[in-house]
Amino acid sequence: MADTGSARAQILGGIRKALNSAEGSEEARKRLATHPRNLIPARARIPHDRQVELFAAMATEVSATVELLGGMADVPGAVADYLAGLNLPAEVRVAPDAALDSIPWDRRPTLTVTKGRARDTDGASLNGAFAGVAETGSLMLLSGAERPTTLNFLPDTHIVVLRRGQIVGTMEDAWDRLRAAGGDGALPRTVNFITGPSRTGDIEMRIELGAHGPRRLHILLVED
Repeated sequence: MADTGSARAQILGGIRKALNSAEGSEEARKRLATHPRNLIPARARIPHDRQVELFAAMATEVSATVELLGGMADVPGAVADYLAGLNLPAEVRVAPDAALDSIPWDRRPTLTVTKGRARDTDGASLNGAFAGVAETGSLMLLSGAERPTTLNFLPDTHIVVLRRGQIVGTMEDAWDRLRAAGGDGALPRTVNFITGPSRTGDIEMRIELGAHGPRRLHILLVED
């Protein structure tokens, strides 16, 4: 029988040698510094107005809903009407994000708004996206004290505020924007890309929404 301890030591020794080689270290540093891109589909290399249209179309294609708003002042009414249209309680758990402080929730006094991380009893949540990816209709959401990740996955209904100017062509563009905002050394602990509501096709090859997270994703696309 082979000495597993010796084999393991040989494997780890080979890895250490490769990592410590000047050529390997230089190649790794170069790759980390330049952020090489993958193949970029032509459909994403279009003017921004068309990227916004593409984002809305792609998000709708994956069973999200998109509502266009003129400004942040329209958010309370849109949230209240959306929940009422689905016969859901007029309650929403909101991220304690300074970027959402301009929303005048008092315009809809019948809507109960609380802030903080999602709880088991919360049926609907609202937070802001960092970016929207036109290529896939995906949302880029960041974790942090002001942006609890539980809001993305725990409630059955997920509402996301996305400004028109936050839409980019590709995921690579979204990463570029994140690096520019905080620098390579200041990235958040978690970055989630969300494309439509939660779904699975594991049971008899039938698509079921809400299997592992929200069954509804409603995007409020706000003019800048």
